[in-house]
Amino acid sequence: MNPKKPKKSILYYYAMMMIFVMLLNILVFPSMMERKTVQISYSKFEQMLQKEEIKSVELDNDKIAIIPKKKTDRNIYVTGNMQDPNIITKLNDKKVSFSKEIPKETSPLVNFLLTWILPFVILGVIGNLMMRNLSKRMGGNSMQFGKSNAKVYVPAQSGKRFSDVAGQDEAKEALTEIVDFLHNPEKYREIGAQMPKGALLVGPPGTGKTLLAKAVAGEAGVPFFSISGSEFIEMFVGMGAARVRDLFKQAKEKAPCIVFIDEIDAIGKKRDGANGMGGNDEREQTLNQLLSEMDGFDGGVGVVILAATNRPESLDKALLRPGRFDRRVPVELPDLKGREAILKVHAKSVKYNEEIDFNEIARATSGASGAELANIVNEAALRAVRDGRKLVEQMDLEEAVETIIAGYQRKGAVISPKEKKIIAYHEIGHALVAAINKHSAPVHKITIVPRTSGALGYTMQVEEGEKVLMSKEEAIDKITTFTGGRAAEEVIFNMCTSGASNDIEQATRIARAMITRFGMSDEFGMVALETLNNQYLGGDTSLACSDETSSKIDKEVIELVSNCHKKATQILEENIDKLHELAEYLLEKETITGEEFMNILNGKDNDEEIDKNSSDDQEKDLNSENIKEDIEIETEVKSDSETSETEE
Repeated sequence: MNPKKPKKSILYYYAMMMIFVMLLNILVFPSMMERKTVQISYSKFEQMLQKEEIKSVELDNDKIAIIPKKKTDRNIYVTGNMQDPNIITKLNDKKVSFSKEIPKETSPLVNFLLTWILPFVILGVIGNLMMRNLSKRMGGNSMQFGKSNAKVYVPAQSGKRFSDVAGQDEAKEALTEIVDFLHNPEKYREIGAQMPKGALLVGPPGTGKTLLAKAVAGEAGVPFFSISGSEFIEMFVGMGAARVRDLFKQAKEKAPCIVFIDEIDAIGKKRDGANGMGGNDEREQTLNQLLSEMDGFDGGVGVVILAATNRPESLDKALLRPGRFDRRVPVELPDLKGREAILKVHAKSVKYNEEIDFNEIARATSGASGAELANIVNEAALRAVRDGRKLVEQMDLEEAVETIIAGYQRKGAVISPKEKKIIAYHEIGHALVAAINKHSAPVHKITIVPRTSGALGYTMQVEEGEKVLMSKEEAIDKITTFTGGRAAEEVIFNMCTSGASNDIEQATRIARAMITRFGMSDEFGMVALETLNNQYLGGDTSLACSDETSSKIDKEVIELVSNCHKKATQILEENIDKLHELAEYLLEKETITGEEFMNILNGKDNDEEIDKNSSDDQEKDLNSENIKEDIEIETEVKSDSETSETEE
């Protein structure tokens, strides 16, 4: 393999430009600055002489060359010598200097070459050099625009295995057969089985689709071609199709191998005939070439096509038929067990306390992708460094979860005592309604510390286990919990604030889904009135009903949320003493745990529990078994811990 030529630095092009400017100064500009010869009549010469517009003349036997006085006039005027005997006297009268020589005139041919030909030659040379460098960066020289930009990872450099992928056991199992085929193709040829030509990895962003493809190549120990779908589309018509041809040509030469096309929806979108209106059909040409290439190679040669997308509904049906992408591998968001495994995999890259409960963090991150979980571990490590610790602790991971959900703490935020009191009652309203409801998740944490996301406080609920279904009762309790904050404001302060805007949005979303998608409406029953679009990208919905039905839906949504709001108000009024007690406690502490909340709600002595937990934490920090017996040391450590919490 030839060594890769080093790229020319920008100084090289600056030097070329300086040489170009110097050549212009030496060859072109002087010729442009020379005086041009202009033929005039003798009478014109006499007029110029009378008007004293002549600086000097040079006489010859048959010519008179005239230099004008105006500095801006760069011409040499030439007229015929009429052999006037008084010419010398006239020149002397007008004080015009004269001589017997004529200025050297520029050859018309040389002037044309220097003025018109040479600049274009120099510009052409420099432009050619720049175009060569540009074309190399685009994937080939100027005659090889069709070269693909696929990155090739040889087996020794891929470095990924199935052990690096956690939380996707089903996807790994579906891809294991491909790995076995690439290892032992003869076993499949003997029985006449053909391996699927392509496998489509489908799932939300951040679930590890690209990582899975690299892991397949790493397990199989074969070359891995990686290219993005957007790299096929260029401004030049036909370039995308040429790159597809070149990609498959390289793949066949290096078989057995794996070709991975990321974000295949960039070239694989449905063909809807819109280009018949005169648009550019470059993307369709690229798709047609891809379909042709996937049909054209034998499945037994050892070339496996993997592709990833989070928009499977937008792909052309011809791309998904058997014989092309035969296998569809879902790469969904991880469940509770998967999230715990992913956290442990990423925790291997940081130093952490062995007593960390990853299950608790996994339960608090329901719906998080693998990329988000990796970010949580990294945020926890950064927090440990900021606090001057060498190990990641449980509190670092918990704070990282809150940071990802609600943003960083706004330590400098100034909130008036009145607004702070409203926020405290608002959050306790959520927590109290959630605790009273039978089908709500337990309260994990309540805080009124503002966050950078705009939240002035929040109540975190964590399920005790993984839940994949939601009953009608659970959905109603969720809506009731969301309305608890506004209900507390109305019960205590007899007012409404803008702090419930996000709660209203969430409650309305659940109520509408119950009626239009979940079939939990007595009036409409099991009828789908709304369709889900882009389930992996936000889950946008669109109504599939008449205007009259849409109006009925709106009325039922309003009625459902209103009933839940009334229920939340009733719960708070029945427990108003606990509402005051919990709100005052939250105002004092600013952040309380779910355990502290339940102790007050159940009438337990929370101070004893807090003192016990505080002393246990101090024992861990000081590594002392008898810290309770030393009151002075305990008091000192307690004050230090309170100071560090305030600083945080």
